[in-house]
Amino acid sequence: MRILLLVTAFNALSQRIFVELGEHAHEVSVEMDVNDERTIEAVDLFRPDLVIAPFLKRAIPKKVYENQCCMIVHPGIVGDRGPSALDWAMMDGATQWGVTVLEAAAEMDAGPVWASASFAVRKATKSSLYRNEVTDAAVTAVLEAIARFEQGEKPVAPEEQSVAPLGRWRDAIKQADRRIDWAADTTETVLKNIAAADGAPGVRDNLFGETVFLFDAREAREPGGDVPLARGERGKISLLEPGAVVARSGPAIALATVDGVLWIGHVRHPNSPHPFKLPATMAFAKEVAGLPEIPLNSPGGYQDIIYEENGAVGYLHFPFYNGAMGKDACRRLLDVYTKATERPTRVIVLCGGPQFWSNGLDLNRIEAADSAADESWVNINAIDDLAEAIIRTTSHITVAALAGNAGAGGVFLARGTDQVWMRSSVILNPHYKDMGNLYGSEFWTYVLPSCCGTENARRIAAARLPMGAKEALNLNLANRVFAGASELFMAQARASAAALAGSAEFPRLLAEKQAQRAADEAAKPLSAYRKEELSRMRRNFYGFDTSYHVARHNFVHKVPKSRTPMTIARHRDVAWQAGRDGRRKAS
Repeated sequence: MRILLLVTAFNALSQRIFVELGEHAHEVSVEMDVNDERTIEAVDLFRPDLVIAPFLKRAIPKKVYENQCCMIVHPGIVGDRGPSALDWAMMDGATQWGVTVLEAAAEMDAGPVWASASFAVRKATKSSLYRNEVTDAAVTAVLEAIARFEQGEKPVAPEEQSVAPLGRWRDAIKQADRRIDWAADTTETVLKNIAAADGAPGVRDNLFGETVFLFDAREAREPGGDVPLARGERGKISLLEPGAVVARSGPAIALATVDGVLWIGHVRHPNSPHPFKLPATMAFAKEVAGLPEIPLNSPGGYQDIIYEENGAVGYLHFPFYNGAMGKDACRRLLDVYTKATERPTRVIVLCGGPQFWSNGLDLNRIEAADSAADESWVNINAIDDLAEAIIRTTSHITVAALAGNAGAGGVFLARGTDQVWMRSSVILNPHYKDMGNLYGSEFWTYVLPSCCGTENARRIAAARLPMGAKEALNLNLANRVFAGASELFMAQARASAAALAGSAEFPRLLAEKQAQRAADEAAKPLSAYRKEELSRMRRNFYGFDTSYHVARHNFVHKVPKSRTPMTIARHRDVAWQAGRDGRRKAS
């Protein structure tokens, strides 16, 4: 079928549905919801069999839904209505939740039901649930709804559904509903409130006399990680009132609660010169300078790089917030990686984080820098240092285990390992050009043709499209794909890594790797690839064309798009329209 996706933003859920529908042989195009006129025009141009709205904040125009079957993907159980479905479910402590595919109607979320799917609510942040359980359930429900539509079935009114319990209308959640009462709320309650607002909008609070929005909350733990870090005398942390800032660790500040301490890794300071998410210690650099410091990644400190070993396998985890890797993060990760290569192990598994493996450059830090060009240059060189170290490793077999999505430089950083293992639901965005025609580095001009072939490398770089695990495997951008939730994926990755390390074939595999690396270096040294890539990147950062700086600013400040990129809006491609008209005449 011909399906138009109507979206407010082409977010993770929308990209996953785009990929899944393509794999099911549907002809899919995407339209960003800018205004009614543009939406109506998109439907007229594409003439879809079906319109699906996976992520939409405005109502579909009446002219569209009255003349075209339109399905709304709502992140709530059958009968649930309102714009804050997942937020309320988490705040209410729901243990089961779901996704419902509704037919668009005049009244918000009140249309008849095409399909629904349920899931257990894991203890996690809202964004984590959304990218995993909600997205998986949405795919299941959308595919079921499409199947029913193709078979000529009709949707059913919510009250006639056999599933229970039925949801109800809930108004948009307000900051007053999320408010933290530091004098009364336990650490668990504070963590729940912030988790339910993670991603957006955060929880409004006050730090150093300034209004802020809190994100990235984690319970501080004693060394060993078994018990909460107690309020009271511990190291240099003195007993302070609940809500007081008591320490710092890397990007995070520690806040006291009535029964413990928690880390706040990121804040948004709306009245500052940089009103977007930043590390808490960066947003309030002067204010936290005199606080007691717990070393980053030390017992009891904020954790963003963890190395562990099991037998002959080393596992390197780097759950950087939103997958962003600034210059300091890259340098610290390189230091830990270098030490890992000196260990008497055989295999190193780079695990990234459970939400993102890596998304490359830290665009928010770059946007906040005194010189965005200088910060971009230092950041890309730092990530290239890491990429080069991974590629040059000849002492171990390296594996990138992608439990979470990866984008831009993060994809090519992963492909620089010997093997890439992906979770089946992971989405890759192996391109840079949507960020103001950025050329990219991380040795992509070496690793991509080496793995995928020259023609596929050219096509991948030019397409600017999200890619699922199945396509990545077919193109050799991935070597293995494992199904299942993140925990199951990691269990399978661990078992496979142990088997690889213990294989009788290991010495041969390592010798072949060493020989291939030497041959590649003789043919064209890595330094030449790096020099060529960085010469193009330097023009992006410092040249007369400011497209990268404009695109980065709009991305960081969340400026809504005024049009849909042609790469995903095929209905606006003149060549596609001509082909459609030609096919119509031929028939």
